[in-house]
Amino acid sequence: MQHNFGCHQHEGEPLVPPRFCINEIMEVTERITNLLEEKYATDEAFADCFTVDVELKPGQKLYVFADSDSGMTFEKCQKLSRYLESHLDTNAWLGDKYLLEVSSPGIGRPFKFLRQYRNNIGRNVEVTLKDKTRQTGLLKDADETQIVLLQKVIEKGGNKKKEVEVETAVPFAQIEKSIVKLAF
Repeated sequence: MQHNFGCHQHEGEPLVPPRFCINEIMEVTERITNLLEEKYATDEAFADCFTVDVELKPGQKLYVFADSDSGMTFEKCQKLSRYLESHLDTNAWLGDKYLLEVSSPGIGRPFKFLRQYRNNIGRNVEVTLKDKTRQTGLLKDADETQIVLLQKVIEKGGNKKKEVEVETAVPFAQIEKSIVKLAF
């Protein structure tokens, strides 16, 4: 028998965790999220920070992705890690042995919040729409309802082609995911 996240798996059973295991995982991630929200609300150095995601993976591996309107630094990640570690150790939510990794979301992680779009204005992004088409361009603006991409398109005028920049508004309701697109 293996023991993961307080869930029992008997030999020959599928690796899909039973429903109560998922609830326990959600409970731990919710506790972590609440601790972080408390930190952001009570510590001025973290007032512009926000949690993007908390993931608890098999093997007691906890991944926390946090961001900041002023930029997420290594020092902020380190302090958040120590803060969480003290609570994890005191409360034994993950037992004696666990892995905790606190970092910024990184280039390949999809945006989840308007703040992330605003923090990435001026960067190239790739937007996958709900109809599975993709649009790329320079993120020019973002508000509560849409983003604006500056895109280069080829216009034909007679037998000449000309590259022009156009602004394309993309409503959030049409966006499935958006990521920063690195140019090589």
